[in-house]
Amino acid sequence: MTNQDWLSKDFYKVLGISKDADQAAIKKAYRKLARKYHPDQNPGDKTAEERFKEVGEAYAVLSDKKQRSQYDALRRMAGGGARFSAGPQGASAGGFEDMFASMFGGGGANSRVRFSNSGGGGAGFEDILSGLFGGGAAGGGFGNSGSFGGFSQAPQKGQDLATETSLDLRQAVHGTTLKMKVDGRIMTVRIPAGVHDGQKLRLRGKGRPSANGGAPGNLVVTIHVKPHPVFAIEGGNLVADLPVTVEEAALGAKVQVPLLDGKLVTVKVPAGSSSGAVLRLRGRGVPKGKKASDLLLKLKVEVPKKLSRKAKSALEEFAAQTADFDPRSGWQAQAAQD
Repeated sequence: MTNQDWLSKDFYKVLGISKDADQAAIKKAYRKLARKYHPDQNPGDKTAEERFKEVGEAYAVLSDKKQRSQYDALRRMAGGGARFSAGPQGASAGGFEDMFASMFGGGGANSRVRFSNSGGGGAGFEDILSGLFGGGAAGGGFGNSGSFGGFSQAPQKGQDLATETSLDLRQAVHGTTLKMKVDGRIMTVRIPAGVHDGQKLRLRGKGRPSANGGAPGNLVVTIHVKPHPVFAIEGGNLVADLPVTVEEAALGAKVQVPLLDGKLVTVKVPAGSSSGAVLRLRGRGVPKGKKASDLLLKLKVEVPKKLSRKAKSALEEFAAQTADFDPRSGWQAQAAQD
């Protein structure tokens, strides 16, 4: 888009908003029109496609505070039109040309300066403005070169978008592909294996299209992982509590453990294990390319809530036989240390 477009196009009218609209109103109007005229909603409709482009151009300028300020200033100076010429009113008609006449030294009451954007030997409107704002040489004009004074019209990257999604743990561990509605569009988003709760994924080119030929923006997806009753992800590994009985912990045992994919594996619990001890199953955790992280099993000794008389008697005998074992030996002394 050239600066001449800024003079000929009323971006406020395109979005259907007033010139004093705030950023929230601008964004609301854009989103409503973008949904209405989006090509996905109007397949094969060239008129809707053109309106979609116009709406995008208007939003690209008005949503950027600096560009909006420059756009407003230029249109105020130009009176909102694309071409300017002296009218028949003579000296009594003060206006855009009178301002330029005084700036370029025209002093008399009938002194007039005529600007034209047509061909011919005279200096055109863009040449005059170029010289006024420091463009000077042939390359500093106001046309398709992409710049005029401080008004940059180089292709600009589209706006980044943000959204969020919730995954179950299996989806987070193994990865998945989702259909997501973002900014009025349905898009396919691939979630890589091994994402964790709170992680942000930046998907290049999935954001809002550029209004003037630049690269599209990015899409930032915040991941929320739903709690699982058994497994969790910590430090890139898969973790779980492994309940064991007092007997299994004391004497050692072989127990079956479910994996996240539903398979069962046999794990050896060493004799004399205590609650909190961690068993590591290598390569049974979160996939990482051709490899996988580990599954960490934290032993949790479970005690029955109700005991029969024989069970109580057996535990009392067990306690008598292990009376010399004190699990809290030195514990109180350690607690008193600084």
